[in-house]
Amino acid sequence: MQDIIDDIDPIETNEWLDALESVAKHEGDERARYILSKLGERASDMGIESANTLTTSYVNTIAPKDEARMPGDLFMERRIRSFIRWNAMAMVMRANDNDEGLGGHISSFSSSATLYDIGFNYFFRGSEGEQEGDLVFFQGHIAPGIYSRAYLEGRLTEEQMDNYRREVDGVGLSSYPHPWLMPDFWQFPTVSMGLGPIQAIYQAHVMRYLSARSLINRGDRKVWAFLGDGECDEPESLGAIALAGREQLENLVFVVNCNLQRLDGPVRGNGKIVQELEGVFRGAGWNVIKCLWGRHWDPLFENDTSGLLKKRMDEVCDGELQNYKANGGAYTREHFFGKYPELLELVKDMSDQDIMNLNRGGHDPYKVFAAYQQAMNHKGQPTVILAQTVKGYGTGKSGQAKNDTHSMKKVAMDDLMDFRDNHNIPLTDEQLKDVPYYRPSKESPEMKYMMDRRNKLGGVYPSRRADFDALEIPPLDTFSSQLKESGKREMSTQMTLNRVLSTLVKDKAIGERIVPIVPDEARTFGMEGMFRQLGIYTSEGQRYVPHDADQIMFYKESKTGQILEEGINEAGAMSAWMACATSYSNNNCTMIPFYIYYSMFGFQRIMDLAWAAGDMQARGFLIGATSGRTTLNGEGLQHQDGHSHLMAQMIPNCVSYDPTFGYELTVIVQDGLKRMFQDKENKFYYITTMNENYAHPAMPIGAEEGIVKGMYLLQEGKQAEKKVQLMGCGTILREVIAAADILRDEFGIEADIWSTTSINEVRRDAQAVARWNMLHPAQEQRTSYLQECLADRQGPVIAATDYMRMYPEQLREYMPGTYRVLGTDGYGRSDTRNKLREFFEVNRHYVTIAALTALADDGLIERSVIASAMQKFGINPEKPAPWTV
Repeated sequence: MQDIIDDIDPIETNEWLDALESVAKHEGDERARYILSKLGERASDMGIESANTLTTSYVNTIAPKDEARMPGDLFMERRIRSFIRWNAMAMVMRANDNDEGLGGHISSFSSSATLYDIGFNYFFRGSEGEQEGDLVFFQGHIAPGIYSRAYLEGRLTEEQMDNYRREVDGVGLSSYPHPWLMPDFWQFPTVSMGLGPIQAIYQAHVMRYLSARSLINRGDRKVWAFLGDGECDEPESLGAIALAGREQLENLVFVVNCNLQRLDGPVRGNGKIVQELEGVFRGAGWNVIKCLWGRHWDPLFENDTSGLLKKRMDEVCDGELQNYKANGGAYTREHFFGKYPELLELVKDMSDQDIMNLNRGGHDPYKVFAAYQQAMNHKGQPTVILAQTVKGYGTGKSGQAKNDTHSMKKVAMDDLMDFRDNHNIPLTDEQLKDVPYYRPSKESPEMKYMMDRRNKLGGVYPSRRADFDALEIPPLDTFSSQLKESGKREMSTQMTLNRVLSTLVKDKAIGERIVPIVPDEARTFGMEGMFRQLGIYTSEGQRYVPHDADQIMFYKESKTGQILEEGINEAGAMSAWMACATSYSNNNCTMIPFYIYYSMFGFQRIMDLAWAAGDMQARGFLIGATSGRTTLNGEGLQHQDGHSHLMAQMIPNCVSYDPTFGYELTVIVQDGLKRMFQDKENKFYYITTMNENYAHPAMPIGAEEGIVKGMYLLQEGKQAEKKVQLMGCGTILREVIAAADILRDEFGIEADIWSTTSINEVRRDAQAVARWNMLHPAQEQRTSYLQECLADRQGPVIAATDYMRMYPEQLREYMPGTYRVLGTDGYGRSDTRNKLREFFEVNRHYVTIAALTALADDGLIERSVIASAMQKFGINPEKPAPWTV
């Protein structure tokens, strides 16, 4: 900032500034902005490079004269806030007053208590009314503060508070926001930093989508997302803000707690994180409100006629701002105000304590209220509020603004006493030793005031809707055409899915609830036929004539479009799926989302979001299209998926299937719809589909139960002296079927063929039975479904899949006899499907060799038979293993 020193004509400068002030004063801010924009355009036309206008001076966006006045009782609210601060701190300290060291965080909530308190008192609306409530993404580390408020409201008991982070016995409180553990309380899991912001954007996006389709009444509901300035370093935090700006999501408010500290130290010690974030958000089309300085600064700014105070604010870096609060008023006088004599003169009548008490905007309820009120009233843009705070605010000399503040679990007794005195907590010195909770009676003025505020806003918050009205799911025979054989026509399972979707969207009961979601691959998946039929949702509608408008399957965008086409953005598409998959809870409008994507770009890329989806009890279908290591033959190493089913198994409430035939896929989808949306099972589905075309047989009579359980007998071999059990799924099942023919025709060996639609589900059943048997030794032992299937079957078992060997390997513990597995370990390759299956050793010849080897291991054939077969098939025994090359 050289403008004050280098101004060669201050008189002319002041004339321009006076003219601007006159326009703003007499004609309003809008007129002033218009004049500035026209000046900028003319400067650009003249080739004059303009200054960077993405950032403004390091002062509050809202001038004191323009602040909306907070209507409530400041004294009463400060009392309530003090109780909440105290109980939050007490809960963490009591949880750590033992050898277990359960952890917890004090400083994050202490820095943001006012930000939340103003929200609870005036803005966060519950769902006890005609309109659905707001959606609030609470920053994960501040959970103690939310529990503390709920304790004051009588929603939580002292026993629950004392069992903070003791979740196993069912009476405790979860460490962070976890809907799975507290399904009636928390709405969203947010402590995996960066996931809350992107989820919030897509919740707002989907809310607008549902409103545009007349499925919900959006009204003026808001989605609030609270995050930290350090959290904004996570790519997911800011990765989708351009979408929010582009779609003008005025129903979205970000509140960034800018306490200038990460977990270990400053966010931008040498720079200014607030200015950086302002530029990023403003450039993405957001309304930016900076709430940096509290009202105690207002007289200083008013008396600063030289402009040096604003200049000093712009100069100082975040590391120094941290020092000022850590080191006290005298240090601030010397190092901040002391740079310019005029600034020292400005504070000459202030004591060091007065300087220390100069508050930051995020701790001033009046400033926070004004920022929130402007965000509520702003139209046509999402809003971000950059609220400057002090980490560890109010925790005393041992914690406030120190680098190790984030990890603070306890507060020194002297600081505890100071906290009690400063916040008027009615506890004696003796009582402080036990760090007790404090809750006034229900009839106290504070409790009446707090509950009155919440009653006017639609009830207590947070609160999650765990139940929903069951949907009427069409019976299986609705999809009869997909259960029949395809005859000579060859098709992929992805095409079968498209036909199932086409049937579903026409269903009178649930058709409008189906949400096809694609990142940017609809044509790859053969789904372009849905463009015209359903339309692609866009908030603007279609403002152009598509070049293919004269074609049947033209690219049709619409405000009421049913398809969500999220661009080349798997994280965004997944977040949109999560918003739809939790709409039953968050919007009281049950939706059935199908997110179709390259399977390799699913769990591998967005596993953290998928885990969060499980936590928040999402319901819907993830479709891993073009799946398998050898099916997507031309794409190569980074496209070929051989492990997504192993990753799906990691999520406890994710049910996964790898069907081969159209009827299997159809049964699985219909059963999933019934289980999730009619029977209300708390699950979501991952189903892999292929782009490989082949003929599909009709469904065998009575196969439905086995398909759902994960395994059924597809073909039964004849009784013979030598016999094997062959298992397969997905595209490799067809190689298994071919291997059975080779074994029979060339070696006289019979085979039973099992279609293992879900090895994961078979494993879960076997695991559950094994556990029950272990814990009930004196009772009759149970038999797993796998054991029931193979109990009377002859010969060793060979399993082959298009996934890593570990996928079928997980059944070994439960297999009754000899077991051999084949899989596609290693990096993918680009080649023909036949060459890839040979390379990964999962083709019919390798299945045959594995079966012969298993028979030899059991002493049923000579090993020379294996050697002869290898020679016949041209298998090189010295070929490198595929996972080594």
